[in-house]
Amino acid sequence: MNIIIDDLQGQAIQALLQAHLVDMNATAPADSVHALDLTELQHQTVTFWSIWDQYQLAGCGAIKRLDATTAEIKSMRTANAFRGQGIASQLLQHIISHAKAQGYQQLSLETGSMAFFIPSHALYAKHGFIECPPFADYQPDPHSIFMTLNLLP
Repeated sequence: MNIIIDDLQGQAIQALLQAHLVDMNATAPADSVHALDLTELQHQTVTFWSIWDQYQLAGCGAIKRLDATTAEIKSMRTANAFRGQGIASQLLQHIISHAKAQGYQQLSLETGSMAFFIPSHALYAKHGFIECPPFADYQPDPHSIFMTLNLLP
């Protein structure tokens, strides 16, 4: 597997992100969908990665800088053909390592509370994330779960 910083110009990554947005909008009310669109993912505060198995896109993920010490995980997605193969775990480890190298002290995320997101909850818990109150501009929402990971040694 090869993890690269992605410029979001490729057809494969755009299709995967579109599928991500479709799923998010199908599982939660519109005001509870916090997935970033392609333009938002290209903002200077976002670092976006894709993970490839030779020429096949296996998944993607990003972090958004919130402030000097905190970043948020965004757009974690595994391509259907690669589900259950540890792709998300490998990419999440890469993101955590990058966040530490950038000097972030905390890595947080918002994910859905519905059954569709149970694998996501397990993935993040496996990597040390714990539930937390809403952060940044988020408000309490029964359709959201907030999680955080302390990156300090």
